[in-house]
Amino acid sequence: MSRWLLSLLEVNNLRVVYANGHEALKSVSLQAEAGEIVAIIGRSGAGKSTLLRCIDGLQKPTEGSIVLDGETITTLSEGQLRRTRRKIGFIWQEYNLVDRLPALTNVLTGRLGYSGDFASLLGYFGRSHREIALRNLERVNLYDKALQRADRLSGGEKQRVSIARAISQEPTILLADEPVASLDPELAAQVMSDLARVAREDQVLTLINIHHVELAREFADRIIGIAKGEVIYDGPPSGLSETVLDRVYRFDRAPRAA
Repeated sequence: MSRWLLSLLEVNNLRVVYANGHEALKSVSLQAEAGEIVAIIGRSGAGKSTLLRCIDGLQKPTEGSIVLDGETITTLSEGQLRRTRRKIGFIWQEYNLVDRLPALTNVLTGRLGYSGDFASLLGYFGRSHREIALRNLERVNLYDKALQRADRLSGGEKQRVSIARAISQEPTILLADEPVASLDPELAAQVMSDLARVAREDQVLTLINIHHVELAREFADRIIGIAKGEVIYDGPPSGLSETVLDRVYRFDRAPRAA
């Protein structure tokens, strides 16, 4: 979107050390612009999820700063951070849907930051909110499932509901933590296609943690490889050579997902 100039996201010398002494991130720095789709690859435990949790404000860094849309989110109070999270859409591997509620109601929870406290408490959403939710369900090809309970949906359908919910927040940035890890290859490709398409349509900066290297190559504009808390590669998919992959995954003896 034209109002964003320079970098929308700036991560500066981010370091995270947990209470047990484990250093999850070591001076990670990166910049990203509105509309970019960035895939973050690396073995389990490399620091990918920690990075997304820091951007979302769920994990406080030990050192460094994160600036999102001109706001330094690492210095915000809890109250300020709650307001800022309205700008941050998050898609979880486990879907995080309320099973007994219809798909439409689950998507509407993405509008909670835009409705009044009393209305939110009652679960009331006005016509404009419902229109946004239905439109986003349609965009991920689930309009006909709007009134179906979440526990009756397939895994791929549940994740597309999660995408519709996140997009319904009208976020500045969209974070996805292993969104297709639990899906078979065909469904994973379909969900990634839907996610990339709606993100590009809305020009939302999107960061995706993903183990599937070939899906990262296919759908991302840019790939960041992390190993042991450090950025090993940051560049276009075309530069992701076997040599680079060996550096990113050299501590992982298991075969890489493709």
